[in-house]
Order: sequence, then structure tokens, then C-alpha cells
Amino acid sequence: MATVYVSLGSNIDPENNLHRGIAELRRRYGELQISSVYRSAAVGFDGDDFLNLVAGFESEEPPLAICEAIEVIHNLAGRDPDSGKWASRPLDIDLLLYNDLVQEERPVCVPRSDVLEYSFVLRPLAELEPNLVHPVTGRTMLEHWKEFDAASHPLELVGVML
Repeated sequence: MATVYVSLGSNIDPENNLHRGIAELRRRYGELQISSVYRSAAVGFDGDDFLNLVAGFESEEPPLAICEAIEVIHNLAGRDPDSGKWASRPLDIDLLLYNDLVQEERPVCVPRSDVLEYSFVLRPLAELEPNLVHPVTGRTMLEHWKEFDAASHPLELVGVML
């Protein structure tokens, strides 16, 4: 059984779409650990603010199957697969970590570089699992968060989602 962490974000009807994403992940994988929800500005384009969180779960599926399931959930939320990386979206789910697997070859790259690059990924992950060790750096998520330049990507704590 693998421990899996995914990020969820939305800036189109975000409350409803995050609830939809969480419900679909629960339906498929069962019990989830869920971080608090954080608001952040869109990165790379002009758009409404995003709401973001991180979820963790256990799965026997390999990483590629999890990524395929994520695409199904994106489709259920009405995400346009041709919208591009830097665009508003109803739901964006990314596989962040799969146990301590390090895989740099497509179609599945883990750990996802976003973990250490963006506050809206690192902060909720550090909240959820502060002692989780990054499989490449060998340092905990909390250590990474303490050293992160939080001013570069300001966050606002919004609350929790059940």
C-alpha cells in the first residue's frame, strides 16, 4: 500500500469544485487526510484567486493509474484539457508524492517540483505531514516550509473543508 499526496486547486466556483474533487477522491480511495484551505493569487496569468489544499490517502494503484483517475475527476469538473497550464480552471489535481518514489520520466514525475516551488503546495503539505521527508532532499516538509520565502507567494488561510 502506497501513501499518496495530491494537491487540489480551483479558481472557478472553487468551493463547489474542491468539494467535488474531494468527494471523487474519497469515492475512489476511501479515507482522506485533508489540509486547511488556502487562498492564493493566480500564478503565471491574470485570473481570480485560487483556493488550494493537499489531500493524502493510501492506494494500491500505481502512480500512472492515479494520474489517469485524476484526469477522470478533471473531466467530471468540466476542465477543458486544451486550456493550457496557465489558465483559470474549475479543478486542478496534481500527484505530488507517491511513497518515497523518485521518478523523473514522463508520464509520471514524482516528487512533483511544485512541492518545493509554491507556497500553496508546500504550506498545506507541511501542515498535513510536517515530519514527512522529501524523497530527494532528505529534509522534512516543515524544514522546507520554515526556509521558504513565503512573501514570494502570499497565502491566506481560508478554513477547512470536510
